[in-house]
Amino acid sequence: MSLRRDFIKIPLAAALASALTLTALPSFAQQVTLLNVSYDPTRELYVEYNQAFAKYWKGKTGQDVTIKQSHGGSGKQARSVIDGLEADVVTLALNMFTQGVDPKLDCSDIERIKAVYEYSNEMTIPERHPYVGELVYTAFSGSHQDAINKGMKAIKVANHPVWEVPYLPIDPQDVGRSYEAIIRINSQSGKGGIAYILQEDYGINLPRNLQVEFREDIQRITDEEGIELPSKRIHARFIERYVDQPEARIKFVDHHTYPAGSDQKGIRVVAAEITDGGETMRIEGKGTGPIDGFVNALSAYLGIDLSVEDYSEHSLQHGSNAAAIAYVEMAHVGGKLFGVGINTNIVTASLEAIVSAANRVLAEQK
Repeated sequence: MSLRRDFIKIPLAAALASALTLTALPSFAQQVTLLNVSYDPTRELYVEYNQAFAKYWKGKTGQDVTIKQSHGGSGKQARSVIDGLEADVVTLALNMFTQGVDPKLDCSDIERIKAVYEYSNEMTIPERHPYVGELVYTAFSGSHQDAINKGMKAIKVANHPVWEVPYLPIDPQDVGRSYEAIIRINSQSGKGGIAYILQEDYGINLPRNLQVEFREDIQRITDEEGIELPSKRIHARFIERYVDQPEARIKFVDHHTYPAGSDQKGIRVVAAEITDGGETMRIEGKGTGPIDGFVNALSAYLGIDLSVEDYSEHSLQHGSNAAAIAYVEMAHVGGKLFGVGINTNIVTASLEAIVSAANRVLAEQK
């Protein structure tokens, strides 16, 4: 291992020098001993580093310094310091931070610390290096993503100051990282990871069964292309598959409802305008409301037995002009499929979702 001797630029050297400066010594003292506490992966680094620093300090001040090392598991070492181990230099700041102990060091810009380290030491920090590696706050595994997704949801509603999210020992924002890269999608990713990205980046809160269904589509793409899919690509695929459906046969245009008659209390007629292969068609059906009546009308027109298995909706933004998104799980003879509609009118969004599901049923039957 080759180390640059420009110690003044290296934070550890500054820490060692500070420890020497703060140590109460008689003016005639020419020998001092420091305890440097760290964790196991740094053991070999500090053997050479401590020797080099002692030589540097002797040349600068004429003072002999012996640096003793204490190494062990990072959690054990952090606990030892917390419990009173009299260390002069501690390179466990973030381990202590995970235990709720303020290390009295500013780690809020971890990228700057990383840049200084890599420049000063002419070494590259591995992607999975604890706390600072590029991928250390990133999960690809489906089970990990599911756990993180649930943890992030729970912490948003919890009235609790302690950070508790599985697989993330600290809040990435506390060290200057963002949540954007916590979950990234490749062929290993699960439904929870995809759901998290759509929720965080686009406000789309997928029902559980739709998470499973859409995950299969995304996994097919990642398997075929062998790449990681960015958030924009996932969202674009969701809109194409469930909302825009550029090659779909049926398109919803408009509708209106009116009472079926005094002898059919609570029943309304839904008269809808659709296009079928570009040709405008008018269909009618009866039901207890717009969704029920429209499903009956579309079923009769297409000659397919359709029924709504599950329905949910929510707003995508806040305010009176906010768009709404509706999810419809449609049962048919061959199984169940989802459709999605987005519109500023919630009823229109719901009917568009029904058409979306119907188009997917038709595509399966080809």
